[in-house]
Amino acid sequence: MKSIFIFILLLSVCLTYGQTKDTINLNPNYDQSLADKLGGDDYGMKSYFLVILKTGTNTTTDRELISQSFRGHLYNIDKLVREGKLIVVGPLGENTMNYRGIFILNNIKTIEEAKELLLSDPAIKNSFLDYDVISWYGSAALPEYLPYSDKIWKLKP
Repeated sequence: MKSIFIFILLLSVCLTYGQTKDTINLNPNYDQSLADKLGGDDYGMKSYFLVILKTGTNTTTDRELISQSFRGHLYNIDKLVREGKLIVVGPLGENTMNYRGIFILNNIKTIEEAKELLLSDPAIKNSFLDYDVISWYGSAALPEYLPYSDKIWKLKP
């Protein structure tokens, strides 16, 4: 009974003096124009689509089709990066789940739009790669690393 009384007393003091609002801190470094440019919400976050690429069903041994599909895959990656639609991309290490790589798609409104975009990739279109798409909520600043990434690669596949 005594602990309930203390809790009620503390709660009334907090409500009286507005102390409950102190649980949220304002960022002194907040840049409204940058947040608006990047599409960030009040928490500096936004929605993306995370794509997990996995081994597809095509088991052909046609070396020319395989080569063309994966050359087209790399070309498509470059195109989507230039368009600002793909901001993270990379292969995954060997694993038992047949996962091959990841994409994070930017400025895509719906999962249907994401799937349509993925079908522009020849390796996916030709079933050498398949995918899972998941909505993901992450930092709106994520695309800001891209200008630096273009300055640190020495060899292009």
